[in-house]
Amino acid sequence: MSRADFTSHPTAPADAASVPAFSPQAWILPLEQPIQEAAQGPLAGLSFAVKDNIDVGGLPTTAACPAFAYTPQASATVVRRLLDAGASLHGKTNLDQFACGLSGTRSPHGAVPNALNPLYVSGGSSSGSAYVVATGQVDFALGTDTAGSGRVPAGLNNIVGLKPSRGLISTSGVLPAAQSVDAVSIFARTVPMAWQVLLCALGHDGADPYSRTLELDARPLPPGFRFGVPAPLEFFGNEEASAAFDAAVGRLRAMGGTPVAIDYQPLEQAADLLYGSALVAERYAAIRSFFDAQSQAVIEPVRSIIDAGRQYRGADVFEARTRLQALAQQAAPMWQEIDVLLVPTTPGHCTIAAMQADPVRLNRQLGHYTNFVNLLDYAALSVPSTLDSEGLPHGITLIGPCGSDWRLAELGTRYHAGTGLGLGATSQTPPARASLPLPPSAEPRIKVAVVGAHLSGMPLNSQLTERGGRLLHAARTAPSYRLFALPESRPPKPGLLRVAPDTGARIEVEIWDMPVSQYGSFVALIPAPLGIGTLELEGGQQVQGFLCEAQALTAASDISAWGGWRAYTNSLKTTAA
Repeated sequence: MSRADFTSHPTAPADAASVPAFSPQAWILPLEQPIQEAAQGPLAGLSFAVKDNIDVGGLPTTAACPAFAYTPQASATVVRRLLDAGASLHGKTNLDQFACGLSGTRSPHGAVPNALNPLYVSGGSSSGSAYVVATGQVDFALGTDTAGSGRVPAGLNNIVGLKPSRGLISTSGVLPAAQSVDAVSIFARTVPMAWQVLLCALGHDGADPYSRTLELDARPLPPGFRFGVPAPLEFFGNEEASAAFDAAVGRLRAMGGTPVAIDYQPLEQAADLLYGSALVAERYAAIRSFFDAQSQAVIEPVRSIIDAGRQYRGADVFEARTRLQALAQQAAPMWQEIDVLLVPTTPGHCTIAAMQADPVRLNRQLGHYTNFVNLLDYAALSVPSTLDSEGLPHGITLIGPCGSDWRLAELGTRYHAGTGLGLGATSQTPPARASLPLPPSAEPRIKVAVVGAHLSGMPLNSQLTERGGRLLHAARTAPSYRLFALPESRPPKPGLLRVAPDTGARIEVEIWDMPVSQYGSFVALIPAPLGIGTLELEGGQQVQGFLCEAQALTAASDISAWGGWRAYTNSLKTTAA
């Protein structure tokens, strides 16, 4: 069988057992001591890594360019949320420099090998993140996806790549590639694991200009769902990849689906705009000051790609965006004909040697079925599908409109369970089919104001997070409350007492929400003399929140002057020091 340009070099045995568990090219900074900030939570006991264009407080962010490195004081919002959910961070991973590429070979730290056959590319730009998941070094990893970087490495390494709807996960603290279309992506060995991580990571963030609150579609696909298949299909001569996709179409048919041919031309034309129009100027804008001063520190072909963004004027960008909107309008009617779009994650594999000899053309071929997704505001999920005659994996990608993330994950879970494939390059067997929790927007939720030991980072915060609680924002009460430090409480807790209007103080609280179905079990954990009542916030809004019985405060210290429990406890640490 011909593999054309994708496999113009000899192969090596694809025995997963022969693949080293550790590849120095996959890590930029492995941590001897993992970072763990919460002992409990929905992700407790799980390990993860992050692509090195995502900030971790106190660790350098390099984007695989040592001259660019900086050390942030704070972690990216998504990293903080995962740590708060109980996961432990094990390090930062290699990438195509400045997240510019889909091959995993564009790094001064070396090319990251494919987890199943080290002669082949791992895919990029999130190459290291995919490798450490595929080889079982961590349970999940974060990547970023602008043109396919959260899907291509998944497809090439026999793992799951979840590319959520744009704005669902905050990109605050993530070095942009093309900020208006970037998305943080999740690599895992199963769809349920990736979905669990997404539920802990999502949420609006005012620090991200492109963050948004999305109502996710929680309707299951109909039994006779229709799935789109691109016409024409292109595999660049790779007959193994073509056969693998035919098998995928057959599997979806067996699951009750009906294939529908869709015109791929508007999607392909949209994809071409990412690098072939003034839209590439956004990549230059992301690192403009550094690039203008030190462009020679950027490796080829990344330097030439970013440099191309300098030539465009503002009017050119508006013309390109208008062209993109026109193509989006042209593509939109396909969603009236199909429930989900099915594409190959990649049109085949490529050896590292071949990619290094012809980096631009072969990189473009790897992105043939990925580049349009973020530009057109779609959600996507890459799922393992089959191994070919040489043991190389081929994945499929399920694509849907913005907000279809749960529907894709539900179908992807069923599809993956039916493949019988092992997980990544490990000896783990595929799990039985699992049901996925509904997205937060599909279940009624209730707001609750917390004032003490349940605040984020405090000892009892896990009672919220393990029940699907989400931090909405900080707030203050109306000036009708006094705050007391309860004596002999373990862990230490405050009591909030309502007093006559304007005789109290404005007390800092956090507003969380949780599924109504979990609220009863949360309230049951609250010990006397504490309880839940109605709190009035600054501005007049009323929410459920913690209050204390007055008779329990006779021996308690009034700490209202500190304005909140966090400020008070910090003062105790300062005094002790």
